[in-house]
Amino acid sequence: MTRFPRSHPRYRSLVIRARLADALRTGLVVPEGLIAHGRAEAFDYLLGERTSASASKAIQAAARWLVVARFPVISVNGNVAALAGPEIAELVRALPTLSVEVNLFHRTPGRAARVAARLRAAGVSQVLGLHPTVRVPGLPSDRGLVDRRGIARADVVLVPLEDGDRTQALRRIGKRVIAIDLNPLSRTSVAADIPVVDELGRALGRLAREVRAERRRPQRRSYPAFDGAAARADALATINRRLATALDRRGSRAAPAPPRTRPARRRR
Repeated sequence: MTRFPRSHPRYRSLVIRARLADALRTGLVVPEGLIAHGRAEAFDYLLGERTSASASKAIQAAARWLVVARFPVISVNGNVAALAGPEIAELVRALPTLSVEVNLFHRTPGRAARVAARLRAAGVSQVLGLHPTVRVPGLPSDRGLVDRRGIARADVVLVPLEDGDRTQALRRIGKRVIAIDLNPLSRTSVAADIPVVDELGRALGRLAREVRAERRRPQRRSYPAFDGAAARADALATINRRLATALDRRGSRAAPAPPRTRPARRRR
């Protein structure tokens, strides 16, 4: 991977892009995944490239749901494996009941194996989904293929960088869905019970810390209510404020004075 100076103002973004490009060359990521990442990164710019107060609340609620769940599962595609393998391993260490399942839209046996290998290299000992045995009803794409030991029996599914069709399908069969998606307008964010509008690495790192903190508290037996529509509205309000501030700054710059001209002399 290309090396970038840490002093570069876009250092983290450049590292992530290079990581995805390398993953594309090895077949872990498909070209469509690069397009999806670029779209998400644009929203991160608009959100200020930081975790908002609203996203922090969503992460706290997600941690509570995962701890309460009997069979929590995180669904992993190629982009997620390429970008956040160590963060997934950290989350599993924080919550040993969490299962990890490979789930791909552009699925081949070889690519599924590469995703699993990347996860194992990051420290995830058990990876499900290499040989799916069940189909999610009403979902004809390969994303409908799930593991009987994982998503098929899960009560809570964490779906980072998910597609809206499957999020909706999982909700229809009674799954509680937590999404991590930078686009508050996406079908995934709209359909999820808890939409976490934040960048993947930031969100998963915070989620692992919140899960550890939640497990130290007295155990709850119910899922706390969460207002997903309010969370999405807050993300949109954040974008709106940042755009308004940028426009105000542009408008406050003094326009250059027009050149002074001498009045025309009258002819006598």
